[in-house]
Amino acid sequence: MKLTSNNNLTSFGDHLDKQYGKRGNAEREKFEEGFEAFKLGVMIQELRKEQGLTQDQLAQKCGTTKTYISRIENDASDIRLSTLMRIVREGFGGSLRLNVEW
Repeated sequence: MKLTSNNNLTSFGDHLDKQYGKRGNAEREKFEEGFEAFKLGVMIQELRKEQGLTQDQLAQKCGTTKTYISRIENDASDIRLSTLMRIVREGFGGSLRLNVEW
């Protein structure tokens, strides 16, 4: 069997550039912010499941509601930094580290 290369493939970055514009463009930055919020929700959900917690149990541990945890996990809510820190500290027993890139 002969393998051939496909020169028609587009990288994900190129697709984003075409769809939303280059980094720095307002539409692209809005997309990037939304994607980061989505990733944060997925990370919280994965940590919760790894620790065998329900949304209600996590909410009780960190002093919030099941509905709020669900909204964070499903990217339907902006999350305040203080709330995120409380979820990580009190809900998961961890600490939060931030990284700024430019």
